[in-house]
Amino acid sequence: MKELKSILTAYQKIDLTKQRAALATVVSVQGSSYRSPGARMLITDDGRWVGSISGGCLEGDALRKARDVMQRKQAITVTYDTREESNQNLGIGLGCNGVIDVLIEPIDSTSVTNVIDMFSKITNVNTPVALATIFSGPNAVGEKLLLKNDNTVHITFNNDTLAKALERDLQLRFETGKSEAKTYHTADGTFGVFVELIQPSISLIIFGGGFDARPVSQLAKSLGWEVMVTDECVAHIAPLFFPTADKLSLCHRDFIDRDFNITPYTACVLMSHNYEYDRDVLRKIIKSNTPYIGILGPRKRFDKMVLEFTHEKITFTAQEKEKIHSPIGLDIGAETPDEIALSIIAEIQGKFANRSGGFLKYRQGPIHKRDEKSDQVFKQIYLNENDSNSKYA
Repeated sequence: MKELKSILTAYQKIDLTKQRAALATVVSVQGSSYRSPGARMLITDDGRWVGSISGGCLEGDALRKARDVMQRKQAITVTYDTREESNQNLGIGLGCNGVIDVLIEPIDSTSVTNVIDMFSKITNVNTPVALATIFSGPNAVGEKLLLKNDNTVHITFNNDTLAKALERDLQLRFETGKSEAKTYHTADGTFGVFVELIQPSISLIIFGGGFDARPVSQLAKSLGWEVMVTDECVAHIAPLFFPTADKLSLCHRDFIDRDFNITPYTACVLMSHNYEYDRDVLRKIIKSNTPYIGILGPRKRFDKMVLEFTHEKITFTAQEKEKIHSPIGLDIGAETPDEIALSIIAEIQGKFANRSGGFLKYRQGPIHKRDEKSDQVFKQIYLNENDSNSKYA
C-alpha cells in the first residue's frame, strides 16, 4: 500500500496540462521475478517514475513503451521473457528466469474511469476491495471491474458476460485471499485478467511512549504504516519524540476501546515498561479484531499476567493465545532500541504475511508463492475481515 500511496502523492504534483503520465502494473508472472503481480509504477513523459515493476531491469524499457502509450492514448501489455541470460531486446543480462507481463495504461485526468482516481478512493477505505483488470483480449485491455466487500460493483467495461464471470470470481477473492492472473473464454473472445485483493495498509498502535518506542514508530512509518502512539503520561507523547506518527493520544487505559478503532489490519504493541498498564491494556484489547499483540519484556512477565487473569476467571482461547507474542519480536540478537525495533517490525510483517521469519536460504521452495501446475506467481492474503485469526485455504 505504501507504493500505491507514493504513486498517488506523486500524481497530485504533476501538472497534466504540461505533462502526460501512464501507469505500469505487473499483471502476471511465471517463474522468478523481483516483483510479484500487483507491483505498480507511475511514469511521466519527462522520464521520471515512482514505484517499480522490477529491481531496475525493466523500468528503462517500460519507460520507452509508456511514452508510446501516452502518445497513442491506448493501453498495451508488454511481455518480458527474462529466462535468457542475455536479453538482446533489453540490452542487459537479466537472468531472473521468468516471464513477466506488464500492463501500461495512459492516465486521462478528464476521464470518469481515471485509474488514479479509482486507487485514490480505494486507499481511503479501511476494508479490502477486489479488482479485476483486463490485460489481454479484443478491444478491452485496461478495462476494470471493482468489487467492494459490501458487494458494491463498479464496472468500467460493457462485456456483460465477462462482467458476470468476473463478479463471481471477485467475490471469491474475499474468501481465498488470492491475487492471480486468469484466463476467461467468452463468445467475444479470450481475455487475460488480473484479479487481485487489495487490503488496507497495516496500522500500528504503540501503547507506551518511552524512548524505545520512538524507533518502532519511525521504522513502521517508513514502511507506510499508519502509526498511533498512546500513553497515560503526557510527557511521553510529545510531538518532538514522534514527529512522523499519525496520531498521538493521551488516553487512560479504561478508554482504549472508545478512542481506538482496532481492525483486522491493526497491530498492537505494548511497551510501556509499566506492568499494570500493559496488563490492563491486554485485558482491553484481547477480544478485539487485532491479529497481533506484542508485549515487551521477558516471558515470566506475561506468565504473571496470565496467572492474574486466571484468578479473575479470565481465560484465553486458542485464537487469542495465537495473537499474543511475548517475548516480542524475531530472534535476531537485538540489544539496542533500534535493533529491538527492527525485530518487532519484522515480526509484525511476518505475522501479516504468514511467514515465520527464518533465513530464506533454508526455505523449501520459491520465495514467492507459485501455482504448482502453471508456475504462475500469485499473492496470498491471510487475514479474514470477519475473523482476524483464521487462515485462508
